[in-house]
Amino acid sequence: MSPQKFHWVGSSNHTCVLKWHLRRRWFFHDLQVADLQISKFTNIGAFAILIFDFCITFHDEVMWTWSRPWDMTRVIFVISRYLPFIGSGLTAYAALRVSGPPAPSLAENIVHIISIVAAEGLLVIRTWAFWQKSKKMLIGLVTYSVVTIIAAVSMNVFPNHQLISTDVSTIPGQGFESSRNAALVYAILALFECVMLALTAYKRFSDYRQIESSIITTVYGGSMFYMSCIIAITVTNVIVDAVFPLGYTNMFDTLQLVIHSVLGSRIMFHLRSSHDRIYDTHTSLTSIIPEDIQYKQPSQIQTNESSWRRSNASSSEV
Repeated sequence: MSPQKFHWVGSSNHTCVLKWHLRRRWFFHDLQVADLQISKFTNIGAFAILIFDFCITFHDEVMWTWSRPWDMTRVIFVISRYLPFIGSGLTAYAALRVSGPPAPSLAENIVHIISIVAAEGLLVIRTWAFWQKSKKMLIGLVTYSVVTIIAAVSMNVFPNHQLISTDVSTIPGQGFESSRNAALVYAILALFECVMLALTAYKRFSDYRQIESSIITTVYGGSMFYMSCIIAITVTNVIVDAVFPLGYTNMFDTLQLVIHSVLGSRIMFHLRSSHDRIYDTHTSLTSIIPEDIQYKQPSQIQTNESSWRRSNASSSEV
């Protein structure tokens, strides 16, 4: 083969390889753009869910919280109820922004953290109430909560120290992706929520295992169901942030915030409505309602419910 012919073949092979690399690069670029679009639309949809839920539960909020005194529980409730609107709005703004200065990610992260901490605070108050406001349990819950917050915030504040290997985005100026460390943050949060659920379940089945009570089923069962849903979205975020492509890392960011706010509020509405309904029928559940200080034993709850059923039967006969 002549030198000229060899040079022509080599140049042709080099050109083919270069074209293949360019096509591959643009293919993955298009995939990342599609991933980011899905992530952005999901966050905007989650913001819409928050607004819709607020509209359909505003009556419950007025009924069960507005007439209550401004204690610690109500302050935490207001933060977890209304601050997510700011956090979700900032995320929606970042999703819709196509040009201009970078989105306020720091302020967005701070609002998200405070909102989730407030929602988790409601779970802590519920758990403490289920344990008859035990001082030892309060110390344990507060200590564990502080350790969890410090660990989670540390992971979130120092994203440059990657504990999970990550790929690099090829889309400049997007800023709608998070560090892989977010998976560890959500894992810490999921562990905390599982502990809260386990403590509630233990109290339910250890103290009321042999009691057939619709009151106990309603109060404990409803709270445990809502807590399970919160854990489900947290675990989903762990999986998405750990193994999904980088464009999906913020896909359920707003939904995490919304679920905590929505279900945390519903837990409070559910328990307060149950308490007021039982109070109206002369049946006390003060052993598991945090606003009251007096507590009853499981046997008393069963006796009270039996009396309530007998009184209802007598009324129906009349």
